[in-house]
Amino acid sequence: MATRPLTTNELDQLTAGLNRLAHNLWWTWDQAAQDVFAQLSPRGWRNLFHNAVAILREVSPYELRVRLQDPGFSAQVREVLRRFDAYLNDTNTWAHQHAPHFQERPVAYFSAEFGFHETLPIAAGGLGVLAGDHMKSASDLGLGLVGVSLFYREGYFQQAIDTNNWQTEYYSLLHPKNLPIEPVLDAQGQPVTITVHIGLSEARARAWRVNVGRVPVYLLDADHPDNEQFVRDLTARVYGGDHTVRVMQEILLGVGGVRLLRALQINPAVFHMNEGHAAFLTLELTREKMAAGQQFEPAFAATREECVFTTHTPVEAGHDRFNSELMAFAAREFPEQLQLTHEALMALGRVRPDDSHEPFCMTVLALKGARAANGVSELHGRVSRHMWRALYANCPDEQVPIGHITNGVHLLGWMKGTLRDFWRQKLAGTTPAWDVQITSPEFWRQLTDPAFISDEELWALRYKLRRELLEFARRRLLLQQHHVTHGDFITYDQLLNPDALTIGFARRFATYKRAPLVFQQMENIVRLVRDPQRPVQFIFAGKAHPRDDEGKRFIQHIIHLSKFSDLKGNLVFLENYDIHVARQMVSGCDVWLNNPRRPLEASGTSGMKALCHGCLNLSILDGWWREAYDGTNGFAIGPDSHPASVEEQDRVDSANLYQVLTEEVVPLFFDRDAAGVPRRWLQHIRQAMATLVPRFSTDRMVKEYTEKYYLTR
Repeated sequence: MATRPLTTNELDQLTAGLNRLAHNLWWTWDQAAQDVFAQLSPRGWRNLFHNAVAILREVSPYELRVRLQDPGFSAQVREVLRRFDAYLNDTNTWAHQHAPHFQERPVAYFSAEFGFHETLPIAAGGLGVLAGDHMKSASDLGLGLVGVSLFYREGYFQQAIDTNNWQTEYYSLLHPKNLPIEPVLDAQGQPVTITVHIGLSEARARAWRVNVGRVPVYLLDADHPDNEQFVRDLTARVYGGDHTVRVMQEILLGVGGVRLLRALQINPAVFHMNEGHAAFLTLELTREKMAAGQQFEPAFAATREECVFTTHTPVEAGHDRFNSELMAFAAREFPEQLQLTHEALMALGRVRPDDSHEPFCMTVLALKGARAANGVSELHGRVSRHMWRALYANCPDEQVPIGHITNGVHLLGWMKGTLRDFWRQKLAGTTPAWDVQITSPEFWRQLTDPAFISDEELWALRYKLRRELLEFARRRLLLQQHHVTHGDFITYDQLLNPDALTIGFARRFATYKRAPLVFQQMENIVRLVRDPQRPVQFIFAGKAHPRDDEGKRFIQHIIHLSKFSDLKGNLVFLENYDIHVARQMVSGCDVWLNNPRRPLEASGTSGMKALCHGCLNLSILDGWWREAYDGTNGFAIGPDSHPASVEEQDRVDSANLYQVLTEEVVPLFFDRDAAGVPRRWLQHIRQAMATLVPRFSTDRMVKEYTEKYYLTR
């Protein structure tokens, strides 16, 4: 019997629903929603960076209406939209039970960058991705929260490697019409605009809204026709320009962000500064109170009670500092507004207030302007207390009021589609739904039971994920070649070995992360990877900051080794690292390598993303891994300590890394039974999943922030 065709009204409703869904990043962590957009244009889905908005622009309105007449597809769309609306309207959430008053007065989360998805490339690295995951979990938990940042119309740089194996950078203009963002309009349909005095200029900025499930994130955009060109360029690039640009960006973020919230009639109960970039918001909140009649000291004290601060780095260069002359120019309005002298303003950002030679530090302002502060791992909290103890009269480290909340990741947002499909099929028909089950600690504890998932099943899944990574790497490497010659397709089809132990390293190429450390034992590593009985291969990816020549030399060195050393064929470097590349690597690698110079890795989150895919961590006991490692859920490089000398630390860590590879990692991976299954290796995977996946999630992290900092006054 023929199915009744959809009416014009029904088609209009489904089309409107798909457009509404495309403009809400909920689809980025819902597999069924992604499947809908992928079906509309499979090739476009891959080539357009998995961009739902761009897919709906590529598919003509006529084609979309015709496709929706397919009963199976329209039923699929209806079910996704039903689940989407149920998610948005659900009031049976953790936050509704534990923090309901934030629905009326939300937490305002300020961050210079947000990394949500490859569709919206406005983040430079882990800080932004952490902020994006914070938003997603806040949405899942039903927490009243609003994000504030800047809209960088050229995003973060794209990476290309030239013929000398040197990183070069280029930028691509982002077109709002192709992005999951919406203009912020007033009741008359006009753009909401705020004004901030920066230097000698009056900077105007409009705003864009990113819908992250239930959470709105507002992005200020200085590309306004009434602005001078240099002001318009303030929001051109993530961390673009020199110190002058940086301080002006941060004034726009902190001061402009507060003014935008006021213009939208949003009255936050808490202001959360994600790193020091947003610390000027404390001065704007103080100015507001002074305009209402308070003096500076009580106004600043009252502001302090509204603010919390998270520091993310023990690296000195990670804390923005601006000299007196630059502050006198860029922040020239602050002294008059706050009834302070210039020196008194500078003192707010100094560890030693009376030291006229000390620059203004954004982290210092944030620490002085917040009632609570935290590092992002237990060790980082300890390091931060020591680092900033001079602010607190050099009291003992343990008395410095800086705590810690260890970072996490948004599980469903990082889980690869292959793994989502695996669990969707395995848990089909069970209650609650599969994607609800896998966010609970109880679910992951089942992974230790072979009756729940057999060794054979788990090993087959790992092979599938590794194969997908190798296929992705081969395609990527072929595209990286500027001159394709006859036979290259065959060459790249044979590159990398699906049976080899695959070790991944992908992150920012900051020098303290020591990307080339494993190759300090070059002869030994060559011998290791070329063992025909126990093959090993490395896949590297990452970007160096445009002004970090040492990081670029690290990249150059590794690419050179991949092409011209005895590691050729067992080592590759993937260009243009981003969220999409990261997802492929954390899912397909067998081992995730992390060897920072301890204790400079505040937390690290890439290894957390690998956990749910069955990828084991091999790491220095720094950041989060120091808390996570128990001897059965991965591998440690060296002891829970480090030499004082940098040179000695590098030498010792290199030797320890090679030792753990040869004595633990490689033997365990290739220890197979008669059926060819590495059962002891799989036991490590089970233990890692069961003990670590729910523990290092942003669901746990956001709950901790709520209970320890947001609710505590």
